[in-house]
Amino acid sequence: MNLLPRSSKEFSSSEYWEQFFRRRGERAFEWYGGYLELCAVLHKYIKPKDKVLVVGCGNSELSERLYDAGCQNLTNIDVSEVVIRQMNERNASRRPNMTYQLMDATKTTFADSHFQAVLDKGTLDAILTDTEAGTLETATKLLTEIGRVLQCGGRYMCVSLAQAHVLEKLVTQFSQGGWMVRIHQLSEGSGKESDSQFPLPVFVFVMTKVKEMPGFPQVLEMMPDDEGGKSLRCGSPSELMDMVKERQRYALIRNRLNQSQSSPEVSLELCDGISGKTRYTFYVVDTPTIRISHTNYFSIFIIPQGRETEWLFGSETGRKQLATSVGFRRLLIVALHRDQEYESLEAIQAELSTKVLELAPQGLPDNQKILFLSAGGDIGTRTVQYRGKSELSGEYVVEDVRGDGTSYFRRLIFLCNQNVVQSEARLLPVNTQIGQKKRRKEKKKQQQKANDKVEPETAHVIDKSYLCCEHHKAMISGLSLLRNPGVTEDQSISVLVVGLGGGSLSLFIHDYFLGAQVEAVEIDPAVLDIASRWFGFCLDDRLKVHLADGLAHINELAKKGKASYNVVMFDVDSKDTSLGMSCPPSAFVEKKFLQNVHKILEDHGVFILNLVCRNPVLKGKVMDTIHEVFPLIYVQKIEDEVNEILFCRPVSGQKRDLSDLRQSARSLEKQIKRPDMLWDETFVLADMFKSVQII
Repeated sequence: MNLLPRSSKEFSSSEYWEQFFRRRGERAFEWYGGYLELCAVLHKYIKPKDKVLVVGCGNSELSERLYDAGCQNLTNIDVSEVVIRQMNERNASRRPNMTYQLMDATKTTFADSHFQAVLDKGTLDAILTDTEAGTLETATKLLTEIGRVLQCGGRYMCVSLAQAHVLEKLVTQFSQGGWMVRIHQLSEGSGKESDSQFPLPVFVFVMTKVKEMPGFPQVLEMMPDDEGGKSLRCGSPSELMDMVKERQRYALIRNRLNQSQSSPEVSLELCDGISGKTRYTFYVVDTPTIRISHTNYFSIFIIPQGRETEWLFGSETGRKQLATSVGFRRLLIVALHRDQEYESLEAIQAELSTKVLELAPQGLPDNQKILFLSAGGDIGTRTVQYRGKSELSGEYVVEDVRGDGTSYFRRLIFLCNQNVVQSEARLLPVNTQIGQKKRRKEKKKQQQKANDKVEPETAHVIDKSYLCCEHHKAMISGLSLLRNPGVTEDQSISVLVVGLGGGSLSLFIHDYFLGAQVEAVEIDPAVLDIASRWFGFCLDDRLKVHLADGLAHINELAKKGKASYNVVMFDVDSKDTSLGMSCPPSAFVEKKFLQNVHKILEDHGVFILNLVCRNPVLKGKVMDTIHEVFPLIYVQKIEDEVNEILFCRPVSGQKRDLSDLRQSARSLEKQIKRPDMLWDETFVLADMFKSVQII
């Protein structure tokens, strides 16, 4: 029998409920859960001697069970004459102190401040079915009437699914006028006694009526899932509503995962119950091609701190590969967040053991042992060395992390995009032999220059041979296109690099190409400060920085009409990724600006561009525009990345055979590797041209 209304508007109709209860008969209807689901919360706030009003009581057994538990001063009201008659007949002799009255909750006949508690299980949801003016007016009347009949110190307990418009109405109305707002989430969206199953969780809103006092802080609280936890105080109504919405999102995701064994990857965040800051990010990856056995249903993988940006952990493709390699049907990949403390893998396992089971696939055998895995067997190391704020890019951190094995790295992270490493340098122990004297000299120079600024820890020094990005390695390999790459001091070349970052690209050219005069252009003064203080960047007569907008700087150079650079490099990202191109900003690939780049580049020079474009249509247009200005382009796709490096030649007759190009790269590598300089053996210049294409 279908007892649900055809339209949600019928929920607010007394005629609907009359018909409903006639068809339902005397069998109790427990929408949103019964006494067993609600008692733990209700008995926190309802005392045995309290006068309690139950609005929209229906034929629920909740009042009867509360009565039997000792709360006997109960008044129940409903707009259905049928249900009031049924409930009176059922309880007149068994529960004589409890009354059922036919009454509209929006206009009761009770005196002001008559009750210590008002209980509403689904009544507001039934009334507030939409956001039309008349509906909102009725809901306001209900909530105003409840406020009128409650004593000061009394509580309105509203059991609700907290749909967006209901949530906004409740929190907005009761977060003002001297009310304290506290929200509990029931442990299950619906339980054994419930008639209806909801994908959304059920919440109990507890509104405490207090005397309004000027200057008294607004009390808005979200209660934790566990009984022993502390409530989380919110700073604004919108923050409280966001917390409810996040819990609803979590429940919907869990419901979706429980219905499917082959869901696409989903992600969700878990926050610290005290600070409200994100503590864990979960990525749920299903691999339906894996044959299920009794041991490979489900596993948890903890990403070591500081390694969440690596391709294997930080990209959807990488996480799919990880899930396939570990061989579990569902893998829950967990990222740990900065600003949070974690003791050990065992402590994390204890903290997450209950939560992760909620995300386990259906069919998980009883008493199945859930494996917690990690790379390296521990939670990794992350040390924040410095925090700052750039006026252009916002807050940032400089942090040292341990990578795979025993390697350590220093990273610059802008917190507006925490999953992207802006710059990275490898750290070496101070006792590394090669170049030790030079590093001591440079370190002393940095310390003198920084004066009273905070210095990085002295246990490690920057390895200037290390290029963290594959696209930086590819850009360096592009210098093999030059007749004279500037390897020795008597082979002078001029290089313009737009985009500084930590300075590793400019520094590498400076240190390994002794004839290079390097100019870097950086729009953000904070970035230059970071590079100098934390990434070993030092200026001298062969390395200078222009603090300027790269667009304006090149346009100004072009006005002079002199081709003065052998190499121009663009390694600058876009703050607006909505167009589908994150590097470079779109203005850097407009035809007029590219023509100015052509003007400042010598005929035998090379323009090297890092292009990151996920929109194929836009990418085609960008490539066409570049080709209009530069007749010969070599394109190198970076493996496992979206990046493509474009080597653009200003004259079409400079085309070279690819095998000859790789040979030039091998020859260049032999020239720039010197006994007194470190060299990253993973960097093979010729490998950067393995899949190059000419267009």
